[in-house]
Amino acid sequence: MYLTEALEQSEPGLFKRVRNAIHTQRLNQRTEQTYLHWISRFVLFHQPRTPETLESADQQLFLLHLQDRIQLSRARFNQAQQALTFFYEDVLHKHVPVARSA
Repeated sequence: MYLTEALEQSEPGLFKRVRNAIHTQRLNQRTEQTYLHWISRFVLFHQPRTPETLESADQQLFLLHLQDRIQLSRARFNQAQQALTFFYEDVLHKHVPVARSA
């Protein structure tokens, strides 16, 4: 399964909502790809729950997984964190504080 398919399977129309928000913000193609990657991984990580039900603690759990288990570089971790902030603020129109790296 492609990562972006996870968005559609978790909530019909979600992929289009993410892309529309990206285009509204006039983000470049590389940022679009990066954000879609991290948002999709986040959604897959928490399957079968829908993104609308995920809160701050769920984001923290995902980010801790990336930091501790996957051991991402600080730059990649920051990309994931920014993608989740974008997802919640610009796509879902929710303000959910995102955990900071340790």
